[in-house]
Amino acid sequence: MNTLFDLLKKIQNKPALYLGNASITNLRMFILGYRFARAELDITITESESDFYNNFQPWLQNRLSIRTVNAWDKIILLTCINEKAALDYFFQLLDEFLIRDKNQDIDPILVESSPENEKVA
Repeated sequence: MNTLFDLLKKIQNKPALYLGNASITNLRMFILGYRFARAELDITITESESDFYNNFQPWLQNRLSIRTVNAWDKIILLTCINEKAALDYFFQLLDEFLIRDKNQDIDPILVESSPENEKVA
C-alpha cells in the first residue's frame, strides 16, 4: 500500500487529477479524507505519517514565525499570492520538514508559555 508521501508525490506531479485544481486548501481536505479513510479501514499509519500529522503544524509555525490558530494550509496561504503558489510552496516546505533535525522540534505553545519568554513590566 502507498504511504501518504507516495501519494503526495503523485499529487505534486498532477494536482488537478487528485484535487480538482492546484489548491493548498483542496490538498488539506484531501489529506484529511485520506487519514479518515485509513482510520476507518483500520490501516495503521506509518511513523513518518504520524510525524507529519503531529509535528508539521508546529514546525511550520516556527519555520515561518507565525503564531495562529489557523491550520497549516491557511498559514502557508498567508505567505503566498494564491492557492497554486501556496501548493507549490507546501511541497518545498514538506521537503524541508522531512529532512529536519527532529531534535530541534519544539511545541510553540510550550515556548509561548515558558517563564523565560514572559516579558517583565
